[in-house]
Parts: sequence; C-alpha cells; structure tokens
Amino acid sequence: MAGRGTVKAHGGFNANNDAEVLFKAMKGLGTDEDAILQLLIARSNAQRQEIKAAFKTLAHGGFNANNDAEVLFKAMKGLGTDEDAILQLLIARSNAQRQEIKAAFKTLHGNDLVDNLKSELGGKFESLIVALMTPPIMYDVTCLRDAIKGAGTDEKGLIEILASRLPNEVNEIKSLYKREHNDDLEKDVTGDTGGNFSRMLVVLLQASRQQGIQEDLIQSDAQALLAAGEQKYGTDEGQFITILGNRSNAHLRRVFEEYRKLSGYEIEESIQRETSGTLQEVLLAVVKCARSVPGYFAESLYNAMKGAGTDDQKLIRIMVSRSEVDMMDIRAEFRKRFATSLHKTIQGDTSGDYRKALQLLCGGDDA
Repeated sequence: MAGRGTVKAHGGFNANNDAEVLFKAMKGLGTDEDAILQLLIARSNAQRQEIKAAFKTLAHGGFNANNDAEVLFKAMKGLGTDEDAILQLLIARSNAQRQEIKAAFKTLHGNDLVDNLKSELGGKFESLIVALMTPPIMYDVTCLRDAIKGAGTDEKGLIEILASRLPNEVNEIKSLYKREHNDDLEKDVTGDTGGNFSRMLVVLLQASRQQGIQEDLIQSDAQALLAAGEQKYGTDEGQFITILGNRSNAHLRRVFEEYRKLSGYEIEESIQRETSGTLQEVLLAVVKCARSVPGYFAESLYNAMKGAGTDDQKLIRIMVSRSEVDMMDIRAEFRKRFATSLHKTIQGDTSGDYRKALQLLCGGDDA
C-alpha cells in the first residue's frame, strides 16, 4: 500500500542548506550526532541523495574544474610562475578532481596541463607536481617502468610497490602496463632481475594471496619456515618465497607469532641470518607490510631522509602515492617509532616550494 512509510519527503526541502547543517555538525572537535540523526531521518531517500551530492560540492570547497583550470592558467601566464598558487590548489584537490581540472584546462586553452606545468616548473618540485597529476595506478606503472628501463635497475622501487600493493591493485597495474607499453610486466621484471629475488617478485606479481586466515596452516607454515632456515644447513629460500608470497597479511601475522613461540626468534631476525641482498630486502618488506603497511612506509620515509642526502625519488613516490590512502596512519607510526613528526623531519631535510608541497601532503604536524 502506498503512503504507509514512516519517512516522508520533507516540505521546504533545500539540499544545500541540509548539507551545510551536516557539514557544521561534523566540523571541529566532536560531532553533533543528534543533529545528523534528526536531519537524515526527516528526509526521504531521494532527498538524502540530493544532500549527498550537495555535501560533496561543499566539502570540496565548491569544486569547479573550470575555475581551477583558470587559476592554474593565470598562475603560469606572463613573466614568472606563481608556484604557490599551483601547489596550494593541486594539493587541496583529490586525484580524481585533478583529472577533471586537466580535462577542463585542455578544453578551455587547447593545451595539456601537465606539459604546461613541466615547462614552467623545474627540479624536484616539478617531479612532485607531475606525480600528483598522474592517476594512482598509472603512477605505479610509471614508477615500475622507470625502475626497470632506467639506467640500472631500481630494485628498491620494485620492492616497495610490489610488496605493498593489494592483489587487485597489482592486477590493475599489470593490465595498464600492458596497455601503455605493449610489454608484459612480468617478462620485463624477470629480464631485469635474477635468482631468488626475481622468483619472489614473480610470485608477488601473480597477486594470488589467499584470503583471510587459514587456521589449519598456521602451525605448519611456521614449522616449514623454521625447517627451511634456522634448522637447516643452508637455506631453502623457496619455502620463504612460497609462504610469504601467497598468504594473507592477517594469516602471516599469526604465523609470525607461532614462529616466535617455536624458535624464540622474530621472523625478521631469521631472514637477516638466512638470506642476503635483494632477496632479503624483498622478504623483509613483505614481512613489514604484513605487520603494518603504514609502519612500513613510515620507516621507508625515515630512511629516505636520515643521514647525509635525501632519497627524493622515494620521498616523492611515497608521499604522493599514500596521500589519499593512509597518510594519517603513516604520520602516527612515524611519531611512535622515531619520537619526532614526519612534518618536522620534512622541514629539516627539504627546502623551498618542494618542502611546502611535501608538508601540505603530510597534512599537519604531530609534534
């Protein structure tokens, strides 16, 4: 029977006003749950969808791709370039919004925005801005291609991306790599690496990690790792590759607990004793990601900036690729592990517009 529901369309409805009420209810310290509840229950589902669309516009500061394209055009027009306007705008937008701005820029001005940015900017700041303008999976593809086809092989770049990405992301990377370069990523990787390191990368490229925790395999996996390393003369690297490359992170965390009980060692200690070189690096990266992906990236960022010199390639890659994923968690892990903030470490290790952009991506100081 029609008209018997308890929720009716609200008379005098205004989606923008309601979006503003919800925005204020969630802004600042604390949340006004009662205001949210009262408003949403008093609206029909159709009205809630309108509110959702209005809220999205409001939350993104009334995002308008054409307006943003004009701001960028003016920032690059005439003598000199307003780098500050460029970085403030682009870092305040999501990657999806940047793609809309890029399309609007081409429609309005007949030029490719990224080409214009490259011609106006330079150095590390240019590299960071171009990275921000690249869709996430495409950025991974570009980084992997550079790691393989550049001068020498960037093993650390290969390890970082392939050890940390989710199976569905790895599959997307492989497909896009094929479309963009008409090459098979696995073949390119095996053609540029060798031995057990290459075998481990191939396993990671299969993106075949089993889902969930397999209770019946926890003890046998831990025993197999112990038998393959600490209890064996020499090392059966194949067991480490198979287990670490195919089990879920949640499952591996349980295996590591069991391994410690059986052996008295953390799995990292055994890997350091039983393996070496790039195989050791990739196995440790997989273990660290299984324990905590944000923790892994916090440590990677620290290592990129500690001591003399800065690994800017790694710094840009992580700050850009994790900015919409888990940067808040990375910041928390960084503070916990190194007794200083990521923001402050960037401050001391970089300079100029490059520093400003990195700190905006960081999003705040946890001092």
